[in-house]
Formats: sequence, structure tokens, C-alpha cells
Amino acid sequence: MSAARPPEGARTAARQGEGTPMSAARPPEGARTAARQGEGTPASRHVVVMGVAGCGKSALGRRLARRLGLPLIEGDDFHSPSSIRKMRLGVPLADEDRAGWLHALAGQLAAAPLGAVLTCSALKAGYREVLRQAVPDLRFVYLAMSQAQALRRVTQRSGHFYPPSLVASQFEALQDPSAEAGVLVLDGSAAPDVLARRAGDWLAGAAAGDTLAA
Repeated sequence: MSAARPPEGARTAARQGEGTPMSAARPPEGARTAARQGEGTPASRHVVVMGVAGCGKSALGRRLARRLGLPLIEGDDFHSPSSIRKMRLGVPLADEDRAGWLHALAGQLAAAPLGAVLTCSALKAGYREVLRQAVPDLRFVYLAMSQAQALRRVTQRSGHFYPPSLVASQFEALQDPSAEAGVLVLDGSAAPDVLARRAGDWLAGAAAGDTLAA
């Protein structure tokens, strides 16, 4: 792994090697490893930490990015001003509101050929497919949580634009990804460090060619 660690919340992938710009080329479909870009550089790894509001996406995303030595892409940073305004007012986002956001996130993943950790609710199968089209070998870590748990967490946090009144709409939109390939389901109520270890071990096994299991 590169010794240099990209800044938390980076919107673009870190450069691999001093002064060397990243390639925009995507890894080949179905590839389990990517060509090494110099000695000690890890294989290509792209993972989305997903789930409803309050499930702990950011907490796990930060830890997993540090563990893997990959840049973190915070999905909330890419919402349009109009979408943020709607959510602040307690209005759920429609598919049309999320379309541009998802394509922006897909572009961020595609611009990180050596891998990245993305936090994104990715509630519907169609949303996840948009992201997979950018990185065909994409993995998802789904933080499962009950509606009561999510509501309690969202109510307790401060400084975020997402109100507790919209938690129910997240569960109405959620399409369980657990039966999809390349998805790891974890209990979102577990400690973030424990979740990061489990997710990291699972991704390491996938990179080594082990069978992906939920």
C-alpha cells in the first residue's frame, strides 16, 4: 500500500506516486485485481457503504478508508442545493432528484481506478445499478438497522441537514440488497471499529479471489 493517505472526505481519488496523475481508465469488467502501479500498490478496490439515514455510513466509511488506504467520497457532499433545501424542509427526494447525484457519484468512482470508499444510501436496486455501471466489480457494505434505531440516531445527531421526519421515507424506499452479488450485510448497531474490521477482512478475501458472500 502507498504510505501516503488521502485526506478524509476527498472528492477525487488520491494520486498514486509522486507527481503522477491518475488514469481515468476503468478496471476491466469482472476483474478481481488491477494491475499494480508500482511496487507495494494495492489492487483495485471500490466499495460503497450503504444504508438508511443514521445507520453509520460516515463513521464506517472513514474507518474503512483509513484501513484500506483509500480515498473517502462522502455522498452527502454531492447533493445539489435544491435537494438539500428539500430535505431540510422535510420533503423526501424523488428519483428525479437523485438522478444527477448518483451520476456524479458514479463519476467519482470511475475517476478512482485504484479504488475508493463511497458513502451513499443507495436505497434502490436501480440506484445501485447506476454505480455498478461505473465500476462493474463494485462491492457494497449494507448497514442494516431497524427504523426505531435509525430514528433514534438521527434525532440525536446535530448539524446535519437530514431531519428525523424523513427517516420513515427511507425505509419506504429501501430495496433490500442482501440477495445481490457482492454485498456484505452487517448489523449497523455494532461498534464502528468492529464493522471496519469485518468489512476489511471481507474485501481482502474478495481481492484474493474468495467467493463473495453476504
